Amino acid sequence: MRKIAIYGKGGIGKSTTTSNLSAALSKMGYRVMQIGCDPKADSTKGLMEGKRIPTVLDQLREKNDSLQLSDIVFEGYNGVLCVESGGPTPGIGCAGRGIISAFEKLAELEAFETYRPDIVIYDVLGDVVCGGFAMPIREGYAREVFIVTSGEMMALYAADNIARAVKNFASRGYAHVAGLIQNSRNIDNENDIVDKAASEIGAEVIARIPRCGDIQEAEAKGGTILQYVPESPMREVYEKLAQTVLELTEDDDAGKYAESVG
Repeated sequence: MRKIAIYGKGGIGKSTTTSNLSAALSKMGYRVMQIGCDPKADSTKGLMEGKRIPTVLDQLREKNDSLQLSDIVFEGYNGVLCVESGGPTPGIGCAGRGIISAFEKLAELEAFETYRPDIVIYDVLGDVVCGGFAMPIREGYAREVFIVTSGEMMALYAADNIARAVKNFASRGYAHVAGLIQNSRNIDNENDIVDKAASEIGAEVIARIPRCGDIQEAEAKGGTILQYVPESPMREVYEKLAQTVLELTEDDDAGKYAESVG
């Protein structure tokens, strides 16, 4: 099973990138589970026809000990398994703690053993890398970290903070930064700016996603490029990203789920 975390500043297009990546990987025959780790709980709506799914925290509050996996794991586009950790009531509680509670419940219910995903992708808000937001890299849930950024100052600032957080846990032998994904905003000299930041972080830019109206068109219809604008040149961009991610990540199981049950 490949265990991947995708971090990035809020509003950078991280969830859009993650959902299109999950869709592309699923089309390649992999069983993918995408876990949204943002209190907004909107990571997976692009895989769920634009609809929000019940969060782990909400279902925990409502059902407590009677909670089952079917209450928190939902099948989205092309079989992608979708989970949203959720967040606390506004003004009360810690959003990071919500992620921790969600991870603990998924482990308790043996979600990975039950669904046997080939690839688990954590979509994590990267404005703050502390507490629960560091959970994927702090507790070994993810091995590889990809950071979505642009050439904008705040996005690069967040990328640097995320890279520093990953390095702080390097002694535990957990995650490492596997690369930056540039979600372009068409600012002047953007490629050069991101390349320079990547060099300072000590990582490679593994993909550059151009700004394209097809992405917004697919989102307006409630899904991904592969589902709603399959003729778009952006399809090839996300398929290439999926292939690159596979090349840069480790699989500790032999073979894909599709092959193991075929």
